[in-house]
Amino acid sequence: MSGIVIGIDASRNRSGGAIDHIIGILCEGDPLAYGVRKIHIWSYKHLLDKLPDVAWLVKHNPSELELSLFRQVWWQYFHLPGELRKHECDILFASDAGTVCLYRPMVVFSQDALSYEPGVMKHFGFTLARLRLVLLYFVQNRSMRSANGVIYLTKYAADLIQRSTGKLKRIAIIAHGIDKTFSQLNPQRPWPESSDQPIRCIYVSNAEMYKNQWVVVRAVKKLRDRGFNIELLLVGGGAGPAQRLLDDEITFSDPGGSFVKSVGFVRHEELPYLIASSNVFIFASSCETISITLMEGMSVGLPIACSDKGPMPEVLGDGGVYFDPKDADSIAAALEDIIVNPDLRVSIAKRAKELSKQYTWERCSAETWRFLSDCAVNKVT
Repeated sequence: MSGIVIGIDASRNRSGGAIDHIIGILCEGDPLAYGVRKIHIWSYKHLLDKLPDVAWLVKHNPSELELSLFRQVWWQYFHLPGELRKHECDILFASDAGTVCLYRPMVVFSQDALSYEPGVMKHFGFTLARLRLVLLYFVQNRSMRSANGVIYLTKYAADLIQRSTGKLKRIAIIAHGIDKTFSQLNPQRPWPESSDQPIRCIYVSNAEMYKNQWVVVRAVKKLRDRGFNIELLLVGGGAGPAQRLLDDEITFSDPGGSFVKSVGFVRHEELPYLIASSNVFIFASSCETISITLMEGMSVGLPIACSDKGPMPEVLGDGGVYFDPKDADSIAAALEDIIVNPDLRVSIAKRAKELSKQYTWERCSAETWRFLSDCAVNKVT
């Protein structure tokens, strides 16, 4: 029987972006249009339940994938190769570059650059989290060097990681898509007509050392000290050193709780409406592979003040005002530029929304199946 059989290892797709990616490429595209006959996917039940029930998709739920990380890795190394051979898979799509399964042929999907971004590792001190990143560095290098093809989310990520792996045999740059709910909304909160009404800024992110929320709080305080009526909504919880830094900065800069509000984690369905009810979107991360969060802000159509680090300029292009995420004065200057220049904020908001239209799951799905099919048919060794 003609047609390609693809095996997908989604056993360790546990984060929001990794889950969304698998759902997006399987729900929004047609792999059969690219010569694919059958897809076998191995994952845990919660993810499999979100996938479509179609004739070409076969779902597998080994019991080990409901257990500890050690058991998941054990299954991936010792059992997955046999499963792929049993079901006559022509190629493995490893949707996590941290795979320990080196099936041939194989395409690896890289979604994590923390182990590669200069200066990030030091934030983790001498902790288990740092040890994990060191181990991931070597495991990911091994899997990408062994693969027949590697998919990166941005050119920035591809260039950054290949400084460590060396030039790889075959790569593709395929960005994520965006949930259509965001693009269906427009900003709901009018720009304040007087200084009596606060300008609401929103920053959506969990608390990590490279997310720099406490620097954003400091920047907003500087603007308030200069007479701007500005408030900050922080969406996303956290724990550890980054959360402590943030809590301490809020206590110092806003002891009365008058302009910083932190709401912790919210359901993803609530995010479009929280963003749309704000005036300015802030993104201050210094390490990403692409940032779905930034793309979601673009899609709603708010004026954006954005970090100038990592792939953010590649994603946002000329659709925002940039700053150094480690420098409160730089962040404050970018926000002030947006506040005092009405024409600028209208033009960058319009431009960001226009740029966001390229980030669809239909495009991501089509490019992914095309690349996988090509790697299966034209093997590079």
